[in-house]
Amino acid sequence: MSEDKKLKIALVSLHGLIRGENLELGRDEDTGGQTRYVLELARALAADPGVERVDLITRQVVDERVSKDYAVLEEPIAENAAIIRIPFGPRRYLGKTRLWPYLEVFVDQCLKYFQRSGRLPDVIHGHYADAGYGAGQLSRLLGIPFVFTGHSLGRVKRQRLLDSGANPEKIESRYNLAARIEAEEFALETCSLICTSTRQEVKEQYELYEHYVPERMEVIPPGVDLSSFRPPKGREKPTDLEKDIRGFLREPDKPMIVAMARPDERKNLEMLVKVYGETPSMQRAANLVLVMGAREDIRTMPKGQRTVLTNVLTLIDTYDLYGKVAYPKRHRADEVAPLYRLAARTKGVFVNPALTEPFGLTLLEAAASGVPIVATNDGGPSDIIANCKNGLLVDPLDPQSIRKAILHVLIEPGAWKTFSKAGVENVHRHYSWERHVQRYLRDVREVMEG
Repeated sequence: MSEDKKLKIALVSLHGLIRGENLELGRDEDTGGQTRYVLELARALAADPGVERVDLITRQVVDERVSKDYAVLEEPIAENAAIIRIPFGPRRYLGKTRLWPYLEVFVDQCLKYFQRSGRLPDVIHGHYADAGYGAGQLSRLLGIPFVFTGHSLGRVKRQRLLDSGANPEKIESRYNLAARIEAEEFALETCSLICTSTRQEVKEQYELYEHYVPERMEVIPPGVDLSSFRPPKGREKPTDLEKDIRGFLREPDKPMIVAMARPDERKNLEMLVKVYGETPSMQRAANLVLVMGAREDIRTMPKGQRTVLTNVLTLIDTYDLYGKVAYPKRHRADEVAPLYRLAARTKGVFVNPALTEPFGLTLLEAAASGVPIVATNDGGPSDIIANCKNGLLVDPLDPQSIRKAILHVLIEPGAWKTFSKAGVENVHRHYSWERHVQRYLRDVREVMEG
């Protein structure tokens, strides 16, 4: 295939709420890292001179409970890129576990969109199992190459839930994992290329599948927006989020231990609060800042999130951490980068204590902002810290491991400065979107030649 041919690429990500600005990250379990990833990938691809057009295809949602933005059929996000919203299934917003019955309708509607617009892509890239199934069907019908990214995998999730003692029938009723795993097997059988973020995904997760073909797999770590996430340069005008955080704290200028994740059991936030509450020296050294998505009323949150958040607040009360812990109620997407810079100015640390972490984009954002990291020794963090050399890995089930690592960064002479400098330098070397796009397009062109 000619290197001069400019590519038309369709990215498919069907669940969650996706829009060009002010992403509602943490609104629910479907609107998290994947929505930001596909949006940034679309813009990064569109900026490459070898790309003619990028369509980020998602689901149209017409629902008074969410913004009217999600009903707009086509939303430009760059000069040659747009979010395309395909109507299928009920008009209202649905979680990903409820989309399975409507995926055949999506395929039909997407075919009509390609016909109507006259923009048939050269390659189609499905993100997560639902889009993997839809994109795989479109690939077969249209005769175009199909790229798949699982983001997280159903067999892995089911095994971890079973290991935790969960009831198999309740697992299936809540998560509909049988349909998800069947879709993943179909995607793996159909695709020409599988993009993964870490070596662990290839070796320990995808190999659980019948259609595991390691020759089709490429490890291409995501990039990070280095224009937004950067080290601080002097004081900045306080955001509303910073004002909210300072309002919680008795000594707001102390270093900050920052964790940013939705209140999900897998994120292990209760363990972090427990470690902080049982370590007086850590309380003297730093404040704890928990950014746990957005909420209006705890009583109306999904049961799992409500339970985790209630447990966190109970621990804060049990250990009497008032004035030492901030847990703001909401934040905007544009306040995240300034939060990292605030943490850097206070010489704080970013902590990801998750039980499992497929990649960990927040760790790259912290690194690019000059904030050292302490993270779980699972999945992406292992690769990130090996490349960036900007922090420590911990066993998320071992309080002593977490305690020692955080205190090392905060109080060991020279540790904070060394980790901070290494993070900024190495994230530019290993995790820029430009680097990601170069490798991605190289592999896509090889697939198309084949």
